[in-house]
Amino acid sequence: MDDVKFRDLNLSPELLKDLENSGFVTPMPIQVMGIPILMQGRDLIGQAKTGTGKTLAFAIPIMEKIDPKVRAPQALIVAPTRELAEQVCNEIRKVSYGKQVKCAAFYGGKSLMPQVKTLNAGVHIVVGTPGRLIDLLDRRMLRLDQVKILVLDEADRMLDMGFIDDIRRIISTIPRNRQTMLFSATIPDRIKDLSRSIMNNPEIISVSPEELTVNEIEQFYYEIDQKTKLDAFIEVVKREAPTSAIVFTNTKRWADTLSRMMQKRGLRSEAMHGDLSQNQRDRVMDGFRNKKITFMVATDVAARGLDIQGVSHIFNYDIPKDKENYIHRIGRTGRAGNTGRAISFIAPHEMHDLWGIEHACRTKINEAKL
Repeated sequence: MDDVKFRDLNLSPELLKDLENSGFVTPMPIQVMGIPILMQGRDLIGQAKTGTGKTLAFAIPIMEKIDPKVRAPQALIVAPTRELAEQVCNEIRKVSYGKQVKCAAFYGGKSLMPQVKTLNAGVHIVVGTPGRLIDLLDRRMLRLDQVKILVLDEADRMLDMGFIDDIRRIISTIPRNRQTMLFSATIPDRIKDLSRSIMNNPEIISVSPEELTVNEIEQFYYEIDQKTKLDAFIEVVKREAPTSAIVFTNTKRWADTLSRMMQKRGLRSEAMHGDLSQNQRDRVMDGFRNKKITFMVATDVAARGLDIQGVSHIFNYDIPKDKENYIHRIGRTGRAGNTGRAISFIAPHEMHDLWGIEHACRTKINEAKL
């Protein structure tokens, strides 16, 4: 698989040129497995986390099947968050120049009318969040009757966020004679149930369990009494001296509080959670990407769908309530072949939960001492 190049996948010259110009020469495993299946028109379930190359795995076959002369949406990609929708669209644009295919992202938190203007100008690939897509459909500003390819990206995350009814409603407006792709970091029973109702005998591909447990990441935990947790956390953070770190908490209120406490101790931090306005979220993300902020204190809104390069550390101030979210959290570091460190803070009564995470995620978290 390591010897395969994009030129070996029977792609059009225009697409190969765009791939080369964007620095893509050797496809990643999910691309090698998925592209030939999708080029045949088969439905596909892909198990892959963010950062494994899944966007190009579905973007390349879509690009080959779009007719640029038809000024209507021919592919729809549904994503759980505004950040992921933008990310997917930006990745698609890297390979859309030669084909002259237009892609645009549609999401809430921004004015509707500029997005409608973009739609009216002609868009071949629509990438959107469920809420904004429903809004556009209800206002009859978006028509999906010519869509021939549907992609559900981060499907398990969308179900976790309660979007199942919106997803089914969106799908009801798309022709049944279509190709459907579903990508998810995990394949729980709810995903299997959904796939059975919307897909036609899908092929299933998966990255290896080793890739899912992100072996590039050193994982540690400190067993700390709740009363001394904050002081121990600050001590460990200063000792680790990360260049860029995400600190996960389980509640929005504690994300705000912990960020303020870190600021008082001279640590450059900002909170990131779902109660922030879109402008506030943009400001935090820009500051974090540009290294003006060292620590982003976040709820699980940042556990998936954010492709941020150069995150050296993940700190789980609170261990996740959903065991599978542990992998999504620590997957924000150790990306693109880099190493990373993930450090969790565990109260004595939470040790059983820690063992459950190790079992569910097929990983080993080593104990560290202050």
